[in-house]
Amino acid sequence: MTCDLAVWEGERPADDRTAGRIFSALYNRYIDGEVEERPSERIAAYAAALLERWRDITEDDEDTSPWSTGPLIDEAGGPLIDFAMRWSMAEEASAYSAAVAESMGLVCFDVQQDRLRP
Repeated sequence: MTCDLAVWEGERPADDRTAGRIFSALYNRYIDGEVEERPSERIAAYAAALLERWRDITEDDEDTSPWSTGPLIDEAGGPLIDFAMRWSMAEEASAYSAAVAESMGLVCFDVQQDRLRP
């Protein structure tokens, strides 16, 4: 079981419903779309900041990484990253991920609970 977060560039949506619509549109265009787009500089910097705390799962010989897939940057496209965390570490990793997103002026959305993260 995993916990999924989406982080993107842009203004913070007014409410959870609006955030859900924005996430769906971004996901359809940048992650599920026909054309692959490199992560934006801000999203690449965000992913790098997360990897400063916990190494990428593809490089984790000690099984301490919270990320469910890797390389983590492969979960990004354009202004969006949508990534999963192992359930056993989800509380700590999602709180940290949301705080880093906020500090970088990015929007953080809990995909499974359909709600914005503070």
